Amino acid sequence: MVLGKVKSLTISFDCLNDSNVPVYSSGDTVSGRVNLEVTGEIRVKSLKIHARGHAKVRWTESRNAGSNTAYTQNYTEEVEYFNHKDILIGHERDDDNSEEGFNTIHSGRHEYAFSFELPQTPLATSFEGRHGSVRYWVKAELHRPWLLPVKLKKEFTVFEHIDINTPSLLSPQAGTKEKTLCCWFCTSGPISLSAKIERKGYTPGESIQIFAEIENCSSRVVVPKAAIYQTQAFYAKGKMKEVKQLVANLRGESLSSGKTETWNGKLLKIPPVSPSILDCSIIRVEYSLMVYVDIPGAMDLFLNLPLVIGTIPLHPFGSRTSSVSSQCSMNMNWLGLSLPERPEAPPSYAEVVTEEQRRNNLAPVSACDDFERALQGPLFAYIQEFRFLPPPLYSEIDPNPDQSADDRPSCPSR
Repeated sequence: MVLGKVKSLTISFDCLNDSNVPVYSSGDTVSGRVNLEVTGEIRVKSLKIHARGHAKVRWTESRNAGSNTAYTQNYTEEVEYFNHKDILIGHERDDDNSEEGFNTIHSGRHEYAFSFELPQTPLATSFEGRHGSVRYWVKAELHRPWLLPVKLKKEFTVFEHIDINTPSLLSPQAGTKEKTLCCWFCTSGPISLSAKIERKGYTPGESIQIFAEIENCSSRVVVPKAAIYQTQAFYAKGKMKEVKQLVANLRGESLSSGKTETWNGKLLKIPPVSPSILDCSIIRVEYSLMVYVDIPGAMDLFLNLPLVIGTIPLHPFGSRTSSVSSQCSMNMNWLGLSLPERPEAPPSYAEVVTEEQRRNNLAPVSACDDFERALQGPLFAYIQEFRFLPPPLYSEIDPNPDQSADDRPSCPSR
Protein backbone atom coordinates (compact mmCIF):
# COMPACT_ATOMS: atom_id res chain seq x y z
CA MET A 1 0.00 0.00 0.00
CA VAL A 2 1.29 3.42 -0.92
CA LEU A 3 0.97 5.86 1.99
CA GLY A 4 -0.64 9.23 1.30
CA LYS A 5 0.88 12.59 2.03
CA VAL A 6 -0.16 15.58 4.08
CA LYS A 7 -0.92 18.36 1.60
CA SER A 8 -1.75 21.09 4.11
CA LEU A 9 -2.30 21.69 7.82
CA THR A 10 -3.91 25.01 8.78
CA ILE A 11 -5.58 26.66 11.79
CA SER A 12 -8.58 28.99 11.55
CA PHE A 13 -10.28 30.90 14.37
CA ASP A 14 -13.99 31.62 14.87
CA CYS A 15 -13.64 35.41 15.09
CA LEU A 16 -15.85 37.41 17.41
CA ASN A 17 -15.73 40.64 15.36
CA ASP A 18 -16.77 41.82 11.92
CA SER A 19 -13.21 42.46 10.77
CA ASN A 20 -12.46 38.70 10.73
CA VAL A 21 -9.40 39.25 12.92
CA PRO A 22 -8.95 36.92 15.93
CA VAL A 23 -9.06 39.34 18.88
CA TYR A 24 -10.04 38.24 22.39
CA SER A 25 -10.11 39.44 26.01
CA SER A 26 -9.84 37.73 29.38
CA GLY A 27 -12.74 35.35 29.97
CA ASP A 28 -13.52 34.90 26.24
CA THR A 29 -13.82 31.49 24.61
CA VAL A 30 -11.29 30.89 21.84
CA SER A 31 -12.64 28.47 19.28
CA GLY A 32 -11.56 27.38 15.85
CA ARG A 33 -10.67 24.48 13.59
CA VAL A 34 -7.62 22.53 12.56
CA ASN A 35 -7.91 21.91 8.83
CA LEU A 36 -6.12 18.87 7.43
CA GLU A 37 -5.90 17.99 3.73
CA VAL A 38 -4.31 14.71 2.65
CA THR A 39 -3.73 12.97 -0.67
CA GLY A 40 -4.35 9.29 -0.17
CA GLU A 41 -4.92 7.36 3.01
CA ILE A 42 -2.70 8.02 6.02
CA ARG A 43 -2.38 6.54 9.51
CA VAL A 44 -2.25 8.95 12.40
CA LYS A 45 -1.15 8.45 15.98
CA SER A 46 -2.54 11.76 17.24
CA LEU A 47 -3.54 15.30 16.37
CA LYS A 48 -2.89 17.62 19.31
CA ILE A 49 -3.30 21.29 20.00
CA HIS A 50 -1.32 23.33 22.49
CA ALA A 51 -2.49 26.86 23.39
CA ARG A 52 -0.32 29.17 25.46
CA GLY A 53 -0.04 32.80 26.49
CA HIS A 54 3.02 34.35 28.09
CA ALA A 55 5.12 37.48 28.49
CA LYS A 56 8.86 37.16 28.04
CA VAL A 57 11.79 39.57 28.26
CA ARG A 58 15.41 39.05 27.28
CA TRP A 59 18.46 41.28 26.87
CA THR A 60 22.22 41.06 27.33
CA GLU A 61 24.79 43.40 28.83
CA SER A 62 28.57 43.30 28.57
CA ARG A 63 30.53 43.21 31.84
CA ASN A 64 34.20 43.70 32.65
CA ALA A 65 35.74 41.35 35.20
CA GLY A 66 39.26 42.73 34.94
CA SER A 67 41.73 44.43 32.66
CA ASN A 68 41.62 41.70 30.01
CA THR A 69 38.44 39.84 30.92
CA ALA A 70 34.91 40.53 29.65
CA TYR A 71 31.74 38.50 29.71
CA THR A 72 28.11 38.84 28.73
CA GLN A 73 25.34 38.90 31.32
CA ASN A 74 21.96 37.55 30.18
CA TYR A 75 18.74 38.86 31.67
CA THR A 76 15.60 36.80 31.07
CA GLU A 77 12.21 36.57 32.74
CA GLU A 78 8.90 34.99 31.82
CA VAL A 79 5.30 35.15 33.05
CA GLU A 80 2.81 32.51 31.91
CA TYR A 81 -0.86 33.47 31.64
CA PHE A 82 -2.34 30.14 30.57
CA ASN A 83 -1.31 26.75 29.17
CA HIS A 84 -3.92 24.51 27.56
CA LYS A 85 -3.47 21.14 25.81
CA ASP A 86 -6.02 18.96 24.04
CA ILE A 87 -6.06 15.86 21.83
CA LEU A 88 -8.28 15.99 18.76
CA ILE A 89 -7.37 12.56 17.35
CA GLY A 90 -5.73 9.53 18.97
CA HIS A 91 -3.96 9.26 22.29
CA GLU A 92 -0.93 10.55 24.16
CA ARG A 93 1.30 7.48 23.67
CA ASP A 94 4.47 8.14 21.68
CA ASP A 95 5.56 4.52 21.13
CA ASP A 96 6.19 4.22 17.38
CA ASN A 97 6.49 0.41 17.55
CA SER A 98 2.91 -0.05 18.74
CA GLU A 99 0.41 -0.81 15.98
CA GLU A 100 -2.53 -0.35 18.31
CA GLY A 101 -4.62 2.77 18.40
CA PHE A 102 -3.68 4.17 14.98
CA ASN A 103 -6.37 6.19 13.22
CA THR A 104 -6.87 6.05 9.48
CA ILE A 105 -7.63 9.30 7.66
CA HIS A 106 -8.87 9.03 4.10
CA SER A 107 -7.98 11.27 1.21
CA GLY A 108 -9.58 14.71 1.20
CA ARG A 109 -10.15 17.65 3.53
CA HIS A 110 -10.94 17.22 7.22
CA GLU A 111 -11.84 19.68 9.99
CA TYR A 112 -11.34 19.20 13.73
CA ALA A 113 -12.92 21.72 16.08
CA PHE A 114 -11.26 22.98 19.26
CA SER A 115 -12.15 25.47 21.98
CA PHE A 116 -10.81 26.69 25.30
CA GLU A 117 -11.54 29.54 27.67
CA LEU A 118 -9.11 32.33 28.51
CA PRO A 119 -8.57 33.00 32.23
CA GLN A 120 -10.89 35.46 33.96
CA THR A 121 -7.89 37.17 35.55
CA PRO A 122 -6.43 40.22 33.74
CA LEU A 123 -4.18 39.36 30.80
CA ALA A 124 -1.47 41.55 29.31
CA THR A 125 -2.23 43.00 25.89
CA SER A 126 -0.40 41.40 22.96
CA PHE A 127 2.81 43.32 22.36
CA GLU A 128 6.10 43.16 20.44
CA GLY A 129 8.86 45.27 21.96
CA ARG A 130 12.59 45.82 21.66
CA HIS A 131 13.54 43.46 24.49
CA GLY A 132 10.38 41.51 25.13
CA SER A 133 6.94 40.49 23.95
CA VAL A 134 3.50 39.33 25.04
CA ARG A 135 2.27 36.53 22.78
CA TYR A 136 -0.72 34.19 22.56
CA TRP A 137 -0.81 31.26 20.15
CA VAL A 138 -2.29 27.88 19.24
CA LYS A 139 -0.03 25.11 17.92
CA ALA A 140 -1.24 21.99 16.10
CA GLU A 141 0.90 18.83 15.91
CA LEU A 142 0.12 15.86 13.67
CA HIS A 143 1.96 12.69 14.77
CA ARG A 144 2.29 9.71 12.41
CA PRO A 145 4.17 6.44 12.93
CA TRP A 146 7.82 6.41 11.79
CA LEU A 147 7.61 9.99 10.49
CA LEU A 148 8.49 13.39 11.86
CA PRO A 149 5.50 15.30 13.24
CA VAL A 150 3.90 18.08 11.19
CA LYS A 151 3.64 21.27 13.27
CA LEU A 152 1.94 24.59 12.77
CA LYS A 153 1.63 27.58 15.12
CA LYS A 154 -0.76 30.50 14.70
CA GLU A 155 -0.96 33.55 16.94
CA PHE A 156 -4.06 35.42 18.06
CA THR A 157 -4.42 38.84 19.68
CA VAL A 158 -5.52 39.59 23.23
CA PHE A 159 -6.57 43.06 24.38
CA GLU A 160 -6.85 43.85 28.07
CA HIS A 161 -9.44 46.59 27.74
CA ILE A 162 -8.77 50.02 29.21
CA ASP A 163 -11.88 52.18 29.49
CA ILE A 164 -10.92 55.84 29.27
CA ASN A 165 -14.38 56.85 30.58
CA THR A 166 -13.15 56.68 34.18
CA PRO A 167 -12.73 59.74 36.40
CA SER A 168 -8.96 59.34 36.69
CA LEU A 169 -8.53 59.26 32.90
CA LEU A 170 -10.99 62.10 32.26
CA SER A 171 -9.17 64.54 34.53
CA PRO A 172 -7.21 67.39 32.87
CA GLN A 173 -3.42 67.34 32.90
CA ALA A 174 -1.45 70.57 33.25
CA GLY A 175 1.90 72.00 34.25
CA THR A 176 4.06 75.13 34.30
CA LYS A 177 7.82 75.59 34.11
CA GLU A 178 10.30 78.41 33.74
CA LYS A 179 13.97 78.57 32.77
CA THR A 180 16.53 81.37 33.01
CA LEU A 181 19.48 81.28 30.63
CA CYS A 182 22.94 82.16 31.89
CA CYS A 183 26.13 82.79 29.94
CA TRP A 184 29.19 83.43 32.10
CA PHE A 185 28.21 86.43 34.24
CA CYS A 186 25.28 87.56 32.09
CA THR A 187 21.74 86.44 32.84
CA SER A 188 18.96 86.94 30.32
CA GLY A 189 15.24 87.00 31.02
CA PRO A 190 13.27 83.81 31.68
CA ILE A 191 11.51 81.50 29.25
CA SER A 192 8.18 80.31 30.64
CA LEU A 193 5.99 77.45 29.48
CA SER A 194 2.47 76.51 30.56
CA ALA A 195 0.54 73.65 28.97
CA LYS A 196 -2.71 71.79 29.52
CA ILE A 197 -4.72 68.98 27.89
CA GLU A 198 -8.37 68.21 28.56
CA ARG A 199 -7.89 64.62 29.80
CA LYS A 200 -5.40 61.83 30.43
CA GLY A 201 -7.00 58.96 28.49
CA TYR A 202 -7.18 58.69 24.71
CA THR A 203 -7.56 56.00 22.06
CA PRO A 204 -5.57 55.59 18.82
CA GLY A 205 -6.86 57.84 16.06
CA GLU A 206 -7.92 60.65 18.40
CA SER A 207 -6.36 64.10 18.33
CA ILE A 208 -5.07 65.72 21.50
CA GLN A 209 -6.00 69.37 21.93
CA ILE A 210 -3.01 71.19 23.39
CA PHE A 211 -3.52 74.50 25.18
CA ALA A 212 -0.22 76.23 25.87
CA GLU A 213 1.38 79.61 26.42
CA ILE A 214 5.08 80.18 25.73
CA GLU A 215 6.74 83.47 26.71
CA ASN A 216 10.26 84.21 25.56
CA CYS A 217 11.98 86.91 27.60
CA SER A 218 15.46 85.66 26.71
CA SER A 219 17.75 87.02 24.03
CA ARG A 220 17.54 83.87 21.86
CA VAL A 221 15.08 82.67 19.22
CA VAL A 222 13.26 79.57 20.51
CA VAL A 223 10.81 77.11 18.95
CA PRO A 224 7.87 75.54 20.83
CA LYS A 225 7.24 71.87 20.02
CA ALA A 226 5.16 68.91 21.21
CA ALA A 227 5.66 65.16 20.89
CA ILE A 228 4.07 61.89 22.02
CA TYR A 229 6.52 59.31 23.34
CA GLN A 230 6.12 55.62 24.09
CA THR A 231 8.25 54.24 26.91
CA GLN A 232 8.87 50.48 27.06
CA ALA A 233 10.21 49.14 30.37
CA PHE A 234 11.46 45.55 30.76
CA TYR A 235 12.22 43.93 34.13
CA ALA A 236 14.36 40.86 34.87
CA LYS A 237 16.52 39.73 37.82
CA GLY A 238 16.02 43.03 39.63
CA LYS A 239 17.20 45.05 36.62
CA MET A 240 15.29 47.34 34.29
CA LYS A 241 15.84 48.10 30.60
CA GLU A 242 14.04 51.11 29.13
CA VAL A 243 13.40 52.09 25.52
CA LYS A 244 11.83 55.41 24.51
CA GLN A 245 10.33 55.89 21.06
CA LEU A 246 8.85 58.91 19.29
CA VAL A 247 5.23 58.32 18.24
CA ALA A 248 4.09 61.70 16.83
CA ASN A 249 5.21 65.32 16.98
CA LEU A 250 4.44 68.86 15.86
CA ARG A 251 6.33 72.15 15.63
CA GLY A 252 5.20 75.68 16.41
CA GLU A 253 6.39 78.98 15.00
CA SER A 254 9.80 80.39 15.93
CA LEU A 255 9.56 82.80 18.82
CA SER A 256 11.87 85.79 18.87
CA SER A 257 12.97 87.70 21.96
CA GLY A 258 10.17 89.38 23.88
CA LYS A 259 7.39 87.49 22.07
CA THR A 260 4.63 85.21 23.36
CA GLU A 261 2.84 82.40 21.55
CA THR A 262 -0.48 80.83 22.56
CA TRP A 263 -1.82 77.44 21.44
CA ASN A 264 -5.61 77.45 21.64
CA GLY A 265 -6.21 73.74 21.13
CA LYS A 266 -3.41 72.83 18.74
CA LEU A 267 -4.10 69.28 17.47
CA LEU A 268 -1.70 66.34 17.64
CA LYS A 269 -3.14 63.08 16.26
CA ILE A 270 -2.36 59.73 17.89
CA PRO A 271 -1.37 57.15 15.24
CA PRO A 272 -2.24 53.42 15.51
CA VAL A 273 -0.22 52.27 18.53
CA SER A 274 -0.41 49.51 21.11
CA PRO A 275 -2.56 50.27 24.18
CA SER A 276 -0.85 51.01 27.47
CA ILE A 277 0.30 47.92 29.40
CA LEU A 278 0.04 48.68 33.11
CA ASP A 279 -0.67 45.31 34.79
CA CYS A 280 2.23 43.12 33.60
CA SER A 281 4.98 42.51 36.15
CA ILE A 282 7.86 42.29 33.62
CA ILE A 283 6.73 44.57 30.74
CA ARG A 284 5.27 48.04 31.07
CA VAL A 285 4.24 50.30 28.17
CA GLU A 286 3.46 53.93 28.99
CA TYR A 287 2.86 57.10 26.99
CA SER A 288 3.45 60.78 27.64
CA LEU A 289 2.93 64.09 25.89
CA MET A 290 6.01 66.29 26.00
CA VAL A 291 5.43 69.98 25.38
CA TYR A 292 8.79 71.70 25.20
CA VAL A 293 10.72 74.74 24.03
CA ASP A 294 13.70 74.08 21.78
CA ILE A 295 16.45 76.47 22.95
CA PRO A 296 19.59 76.65 20.80
CA GLY A 297 22.77 76.23 22.78
CA ALA A 298 20.99 75.23 26.00
CA MET A 299 18.98 72.44 27.56
CA ASP A 300 15.37 72.44 26.38
CA LEU A 301 12.57 73.54 28.68
CA PHE A 302 9.95 70.77 28.75
CA LEU A 303 6.78 69.57 30.44
CA ASN A 304 5.79 65.89 30.59
CA LEU A 305 2.05 65.21 30.75
CA PRO A 306 1.19 61.52 31.31
CA LEU A 307 -1.13 59.74 28.87
CA VAL A 308 -2.96 56.42 28.92
CA ILE A 309 -3.83 54.87 25.56
CA GLY A 310 -6.98 52.82 26.01
CA THR A 311 -9.17 50.49 23.96
CA ILE A 312 -12.69 51.73 24.83
CA PRO A 313 -13.24 55.21 23.29
CA LEU A 314 -14.85 58.17 24.95
CA HIS A 315 -18.63 58.00 25.30
CA PRO A 316 -20.58 61.01 24.01
CA PHE A 317 -21.75 61.90 27.53
CA GLY A 318 -18.22 61.65 28.92
CA SER A 319 -16.89 63.67 26.02
CA ARG A 320 -19.44 66.42 26.55
CA THR A 321 -18.86 66.57 30.30
CA SER A 322 -15.08 66.49 30.00
CA SER A 323 -15.03 68.94 27.13
CA VAL A 324 -17.28 71.49 28.81
CA SER A 325 -15.53 71.41 32.18
CA SER A 326 -12.00 71.34 30.83
CA GLN A 327 -12.74 73.88 28.11
CA CYS A 328 -14.19 76.30 30.65
CA SER A 329 -11.15 75.83 32.88
CA MET A 330 -8.77 76.23 29.97
CA ASN A 331 -10.55 79.32 28.72
CA MET A 332 -10.31 80.88 32.16
CA ASN A 333 -6.59 80.13 32.41
CA TRP A 334 -5.38 80.60 28.86
CA LEU A 335 -7.88 82.60 26.83
CA GLY A 336 -8.70 85.29 29.38
CA LEU A 337 -12.42 84.62 29.70
CA SER A 338 -13.91 87.86 31.05
CA LEU A 339 -16.65 88.19 33.67
CA PRO A 340 -19.72 90.44 33.24
CA GLU A 341 -18.95 94.08 33.89
CA ARG A 342 -21.97 94.64 36.18
CA PRO A 343 -22.89 91.44 38.01
CA GLU A 344 -26.36 91.13 39.49
CA ALA A 345 -26.57 92.05 43.18
CA PRO A 346 -27.44 89.27 45.64
CA PRO A 347 -30.89 89.32 47.36
CA SER A 348 -31.26 91.42 50.47
CA TYR A 349 -31.35 89.92 53.92
CA ALA A 350 -35.03 90.80 54.37
CA GLU A 351 -35.91 88.85 51.22
CA VAL A 352 -34.30 85.71 52.57
CA VAL A 353 -35.22 85.78 56.30
CA THR A 354 -38.48 87.42 57.37
CA GLU A 355 -38.83 89.29 60.63
CA GLU A 356 -41.22 86.59 61.91
CA GLN A 357 -38.69 83.82 61.22
CA ARG A 358 -35.99 85.82 62.95
CA ARG A 359 -38.14 86.35 66.09
CA ASN A 360 -39.17 82.68 66.18
CA ASN A 361 -35.58 81.46 65.94
CA LEU A 362 -34.43 83.88 68.59
CA ALA A 363 -37.07 82.59 71.01
CA PRO A 364 -35.76 80.60 74.02
CA VAL A 365 -35.08 76.99 73.16
CA SER A 366 -36.70 74.38 75.37
CA ALA A 367 -34.21 71.92 76.86
CA CYS A 368 -33.75 69.78 79.91
CA ASP A 369 -33.12 71.46 83.25
CA ASP A 370 -29.45 70.44 83.32
CA PHE A 371 -28.65 72.50 80.20
CA GLU A 372 -31.16 75.37 80.51
CA ARG A 373 -28.77 77.76 82.21
CA ALA A 374 -25.97 76.93 79.78
CA LEU A 375 -28.21 77.59 76.80
CA GLN A 376 -29.12 81.00 78.16
CA GLY A 377 -25.45 81.90 78.57
CA PRO A 378 -23.44 84.36 76.46
CA LEU A 379 -22.04 81.69 74.10
CA PHE A 380 -25.48 80.56 72.95
CA ALA A 381 -26.59 84.16 72.48
CA TYR A 382 -23.51 84.82 70.34
CA ILE A 383 -24.22 81.77 68.17
CA GLN A 384 -27.85 82.82 67.63
CA GLU A 385 -26.87 86.38 66.86
CA PHE A 386 -24.17 85.27 64.42
CA ARG A 387 -26.58 82.87 62.73
CA PHE A 388 -29.04 85.62 61.82
CA LEU A 389 -26.64 88.49 61.41
CA PRO A 390 -27.32 90.25 58.07
CA PRO A 391 -24.56 90.06 55.48
CA PRO A 392 -22.48 93.16 54.68
CA LEU A 393 -23.82 95.63 52.19
CA TYR A 394 -23.31 94.70 48.57
CA SER A 395 -20.76 96.77 46.67
CA GLU A 396 -19.68 96.67 43.03
CA ILE A 397 -16.22 97.94 44.01
CA ASP A 398 -13.82 95.17 44.95
CA PRO A 399 -12.00 96.19 48.18
CA ASN A 400 -9.11 93.85 47.23
CA PRO A 401 -8.70 94.21 43.47
CA ASP A 402 -6.43 91.75 41.66
CA GLN A 403 -3.46 92.99 39.75
CA SER A 404 -4.60 93.81 36.23
CA ALA A 405 -3.03 92.26 33.16
CA ASP A 406 -1.56 95.63 32.22
CA ASP A 407 0.33 95.84 35.52
CA ARG A 408 2.05 92.45 35.12
CA PRO A 409 5.79 92.63 34.67
CA SER A 410 6.81 92.38 31.03
CA CYS A 411 10.01 91.17 29.48
CA PRO A 412 12.92 93.43 30.44
CA SER A 413 13.81 95.98 27.80
CA ARG A 414 17.11 95.67 26.09
